[in-house]
Amino acid sequence: MTESRLTSFLQSGESIPVRERLSLVWELSLPAILAQISEIIMQYIDAAMVGSLGAAASASIGLVASSTWLIGGLMSACAAGFCVQVAHAVGAGQPEKCRQLLKEGVIISALFAALLTLIGTLVSAPLPAWLGAEQAIRGNASDYFRIYALFIPFRMFFWLGQMMLQCTGNMKTPGRLNVLMCASDIVYNFLLIYPSRLISIGSLSFWMPGAGLGVLGAALGTAFSVVTAAVPMMISVFIASPVLSLRNDRSPWRLVRADLAEAWHLALPMGFEQAALTVAQIVSVRIVAPLGTIAIAANSFAVTAESLCYMPGYGIGSAATTMVGQAVGARRKDAARSFAWLTVGTGMAVMTLSGTAMYFLSPLVLSFLTPDPQVRQLAVQVLRIELLAEPLFAASIVASGALRGAGDTLVPAILNLVSIWGVRLTLASVLSRSIGLRGVWIAMCTELCIRGLLFLIRLKREKWLEKIPQGKPAC
Repeated sequence: MTESRLTSFLQSGESIPVRERLSLVWELSLPAILAQISEIIMQYIDAAMVGSLGAAASASIGLVASSTWLIGGLMSACAAGFCVQVAHAVGAGQPEKCRQLLKEGVIISALFAALLTLIGTLVSAPLPAWLGAEQAIRGNASDYFRIYALFIPFRMFFWLGQMMLQCTGNMKTPGRLNVLMCASDIVYNFLLIYPSRLISIGSLSFWMPGAGLGVLGAALGTAFSVVTAAVPMMISVFIASPVLSLRNDRSPWRLVRADLAEAWHLALPMGFEQAALTVAQIVSVRIVAPLGTIAIAANSFAVTAESLCYMPGYGIGSAATTMVGQAVGARRKDAARSFAWLTVGTGMAVMTLSGTAMYFLSPLVLSFLTPDPQVRQLAVQVLRIELLAEPLFAASIVASGALRGAGDTLVPAILNLVSIWGVRLTLASVLSRSIGLRGVWIAMCTELCIRGLLFLIRLKREKWLEKIPQGKPAC
């Protein structure tokens, strides 16, 4: 197995051949990339199904998308506080420590998910008005966000299970379960969004039952698909994982102060970073909202289309976290440095190719997402502006994952804060007044290029390597 091969290489203390490093990068990245792509395909299908209901329905979901990203980012940060420590423990050859960290992660995640569910449910009604939406789309937007909030606990444990398995080096199981989530989302949406109807395929006709819930059906379909994947994800963690399985574990469920302190040290900057990025997205929605329903829908569809380009970067970033994290646990600075640069280079190459392909295929992709010609034309125009930034966007995504694996989360958070608030929002607020939605995306492209350069400089200076202690780890 790839995960055991990585661990054995690191713990052997021997130099890892370049070919073997490249092989490990690819083998760990590919399942993570496929997992991210399947998630994006699910978003594409959601967008296409809802897009068939009209621009107003699409705008209602697009309006609250950044708010759901904020919650997702906070859940990811909470899980990472424990999962990065698991990667370090795997590299150090400490399986008992991995299982203890899993238990602590479950306790804290459950409490955090309950808090987010309460807050999300309470703000679901006034949120669309806070975001400056037109009255016509507020009801659907509120319903969509309320359903999202009620299923946060399942999302939280899906995130925790996925990241725990990835940090042990198991990328395949999360990848397969992401595909399951995508497939089940199609089925649920098909049954819940549309009313009962007669479907004809060639000479064959049959009656298809449906709930006809529209936007609410899209929210429920996605929520049910998360439940469908979250349950087997946690079974894989608690029962099937060779490293994390609690089947024969008899140690008590307790919280260790030192583990909580380290989790807080790792998660707080990440949570701050995610909040800064996503609140900036919310502010961006506020900038876009006065431009009208067509602009809101075009912005939402362009974001969805562009995500197919950058999600492979997040998959490679997950592999970078695992590889660098285990190298840190094994106290292998040479391997940590090499894995960081190899994954960043891979990410930049993959996202350059995906961005180039999307530039030419964007009219076709957007025609799949929405039948509205005005929305489609504007979405293609703004998307092509941002695609110029894909190589440096990749650098920021994967470098952030590598630095996270080394436990370096504070400086990346600061870099993101300075970049997105100091560059993107400032430019967007100015340019949107004169050139509308195009100005918002010009600001985005500029900021992503600057952010990528900042992360490459951080990686090159290697201050993050100073966090790796000397000597062999105590097993």
